[in-house]
Amino acid sequence: MRKIIMTAVLAGSLAFGASAADAKGCIKGAIVGGVAGHYAHHHALAGAAAGCVTGHYIAKHKAQQRAVAAQQPVPVRH
Repeated sequence: MRKIIMTAVLAGSLAFGASAADAKGCIKGAIVGGVAGHYAHHHALAGAAAGCVTGHYIAKHKAQQRAVAAQQPVPVRH
């Protein structure tokens, strides 16, 4: 019963919490987190949820770094 409730909560939060554009990094993080959670005492759902959050954070951070790098002027050599 507990797994059914956790699955429903996870599916609901993923369905209503993020749009497709906001999911960058989530899928890759969820896969890695799910596998890691499975091997860490069978907590695949918790690992997938944590991996999704972490993957999204890392993707957002990298996008911000790329935006800052694109705004910096390129040095000109003479």
